[in-house]
Amino acid sequence: MALSRGWKSPRSHCILKAVGSTGLPLLSWSLCPQRGAGSFTNPDMKAFLEENTQVTSNGSLTPEIQLRLLTPRCKFWWERADLWPYSDPYWAIYWPGGQALSRYLLDNPDVVRGKSVLDLGSGCGATAIAAKMSGASRILANDIDPIAGMAITLNCELNQLTPFPILTQNILNSEQGKWDLVVLGDMFYDEHLADSLHRWLKNCFWTHGTRVLIGDPGRPQFSGHNIQHQLRKVVEYTLPEPTRQENNGLTTSTVWDFQP
Repeated sequence: MALSRGWKSPRSHCILKAVGSTGLPLLSWSLCPQRGAGSFTNPDMKAFLEENTQVTSNGSLTPEIQLRLLTPRCKFWWERADLWPYSDPYWAIYWPGGQALSRYLLDNPDVVRGKSVLDLGSGCGATAIAAKMSGASRILANDIDPIAGMAITLNCELNQLTPFPILTQNILNSEQGKWDLVVLGDMFYDEHLADSLHRWLKNCFWTHGTRVLIGDPGRPQFSGHNIQHQLRKVVEYTLPEPTRQENNGLTTSTVWDFQP
């Protein structure tokens, strides 16, 4: 299965890791080139995504959210990864950390109601969508892949939501904006990136008093990082069986409150 052996490895707990000559994941979030947002309205790309993804709400912690994802019913689940014509589609997997965050926001709308929310490394946009459904007043979805930006737009429309702003730049290289809440799921999959995120999130907290919620299913790069000394467990969810199978047997996913 090309997807599980290539595209899914940097954020999954797999033994088969997609690494380059540096030993880092081929798609390192903090190192990828930036591309403009014009791709969001590219009709050919939109048609390609609609043809090669499946609309689904099954097998996740949030059945009330519909998403366009790569599933075993899609051609490119089985094709060689190098035949996919765009950047690696990490946005096409609903990762377990994002599932936990989204479930928590849907179950606890007071966390986001009337507040400004930054969804960092948004991927498919599910957590930003959950924040919107729960009454957030302002949302920014950030992912450096402009194809993720189009996928987020399509997923908003699937859920009868007006698409919110999407930023496709490496926000870790930018000055921190003022947000009431920053959410990020499944981002601690690489040691270098984990260090960069830790520094940036501490600056957000100390500069603006921003609350930070992190979703992660227990990846070693997260559970073994120094950030563990600054976390409070909020809630732990048992993952549905389909998500367990797609993530090499991970069984739970946790939401953490970052308190440096």
